[in-house]
Amino acid sequence: MAYIGKEPIVGNFQVCDAISVVNGQAAYTMQVSSTNVVPESANHMLVSLNGILQKPGSSFTVSGSTITFASALSTGDVIDFIMLLGNVLDLGVPSDATVTDAKANFVSTSSGAGLQIKGDGTTDGTLQLNCSQNSHGIKLKSPAHSTSSSYTLTFPGTDPSADKFLKTDGSGNLSFADAGGGDMVKISTSSLSSASSWYTDSLDSTYFAYKIIVRITDISTQYAKIYARLRNSGSDLTGSNYTWSCGGWFRYTDNTSGNGELKDGYAGGTAWSPHGEGGLDTDDGEGINMEIDLFEPSSTSGFKKGLSYSTFLYDSARWYTVMGSFKYASQSAYTGFKLYTSAGTMTGTVNLYGIK
Repeated sequence: MAYIGKEPIVGNFQVCDAISVVNGQAAYTMQVSSTNVVPESANHMLVSLNGILQKPGSSFTVSGSTITFASALSTGDVIDFIMLLGNVLDLGVPSDATVTDAKANFVSTSSGAGLQIKGDGTTDGTLQLNCSQNSHGIKLKSPAHSTSSSYTLTFPGTDPSADKFLKTDGSGNLSFADAGGGDMVKISTSSLSSASSWYTDSLDSTYFAYKIIVRITDISTQYAKIYARLRNSGSDLTGSNYTWSCGGWFRYTDNTSGNGELKDGYAGGTAWSPHGEGGLDTDDGEGINMEIDLFEPSSTSGFKKGLSYSTFLYDSARWYTVMGSFKYASQSAYTGFKLYTSAGTMTGTVNLYGIK
């Protein structure tokens, strides 16, 4: 085929490593950078012996990576060079599994990607990553042509950690962020099994407020109460600085009695009862649900404060709904919160959430 201008160079030109002649030996292994190489054929080679080009198929033959001269070489003979030309006529279509990693080492530049996966005019460009047995795989697919999408996603420079997801800053820069639903983020779930207490020491300025949702399904000691305390630096705040109150309503489960009003309060206590002073029953199925809100744990101004909402069943006949609140007369920040029983143990679940 004729070309206007310089004819393209086609082939894979390699000069083999130097070979030392062994007296009386005709066959030698060809290597490039200490790795065995296999030429297309003897006709795709230039071989110089003692300054004379050798005729392929006559002066030498090849089998795999071995070149064999027509006669055994002697001391003093010199293999000047062996050049492999590759397929100098046509690249053609490479056979399966013949393109090595080195040949697929794509290089990106400032003007173009190192690799493009093109569409065929109907199907969008798709990259498939197969399993080790190549029996199935996952695909990464371009948006449809109709969207006119053209953007770059840049992965984070930090290692991922558990329970994170990838988010973008709007310019395609990705980062690992906390998973969660909106402004309330679940921090932990704790299962209580005959536990006398539950506490957390992870309250900080990350969140404006924290919500604790408690479900107690069993308590071991009849009429035991659940109390709460703030914590700081791993220790309970036990000073007589808690002031709390609560009020609510009860009803008999058979509706034979009207509503009643509950009132409890205490000033100068060493703890707070989120459900009031009423004790809990040990009968099966008689539990308590509590929702506790704690505000600005890292603030050093004003009173520390919180709210609670409780519903619990008592004596298999009466159920209570109680709303309570507390304040702790200290301007110091606090870092933790604790629930504990006045006697015995409790069984249930505690979920901790952060509110932004």
